[in-house]
Amino acid sequence: MYSVMKQSRWLWAALAMLFVSQAFGHGMSEAEKQSIIEGGNLRYMWIGATHMLSGYDHLLFVFGIIFFLTKFKDIVKYITAFTLGHSVTLIWATFNGIQVNYFLIDAVIALSVCYIAFANLDGFKKHLDIKPPNLLAMIIGLGLIHGLGLSTRLQQLPLSEDDLLMNIISFNVGIEVGQILALTVMLVLLAGWRKLDSFQPFSRISNYGLIFAGLYLFMMQMHGYSHVTDPDEFGFSADNHIHEHIKMDEAKAIELRQTSTHDSID
Repeated sequence: MYSVMKQSRWLWAALAMLFVSQAFGHGMSEAEKQSIIEGGNLRYMWIGATHMLSGYDHLLFVFGIIFFLTKFKDIVKYITAFTLGHSVTLIWATFNGIQVNYFLIDAVIALSVCYIAFANLDGFKKHLDIKPPNLLAMIIGLGLIHGLGLSTRLQQLPLSEDDLLMNIISFNVGIEVGQILALTVMLVLLAGWRKLDSFQPFSRISNYGLIFAGLYLFMMQMHGYSHVTDPDEFGFSADNHIHEHIKMDEAKAIELRQTSTHDSID
């Protein structure tokens, strides 16, 4: 038991460090944007794959989905449901130019991680004394929300008006390739661990860890939303949340200098 707790502690410590370093990160770097202009649709596929592999909130949700799935047909069913959900809104929202504040959508995605872990722990029966919602329907619904989050990332890229649909499809194909790669690693690790006596306590610790991670991400995203310089802007021009704080500090410094100059004149 001590060994399991020690291993889990290291796992979640590593995840916490990842969250601290990336929780404020939104959008693509200028270098990535330039590479899109020069690279075409293959570059969209590459960035889609790398975005999914670095998208810790999406990966945590997928990890929660497959945690207790052992049959291949069940894995295919639920992952296909999630894929269809996020693909529909990714394509639809981007093609129609529908933009959602990325702090708010990422906050909802964070809560979806909490939801799947709560369901894994049988929380609806144990704590709420109610029948859990249909898992397949919930995964499709939450997948639709994840797709809006992916769309906000895609719309930060220099999309081609003439080749927009292919840009979207290429990015989505990359997302699915990244998801398959991550899913393969997760399934191999879980399949090996299920054979050990330590899997049962590890499963509880891990799913409670998912709830903690989801709540942490939710609070970070809401903090980011509350500190956006202009409440009406989506912040697409800022590469990350830290830039918003820099802009606010600069604005305050200018205001203080103007006040000081005005007082000196008087």
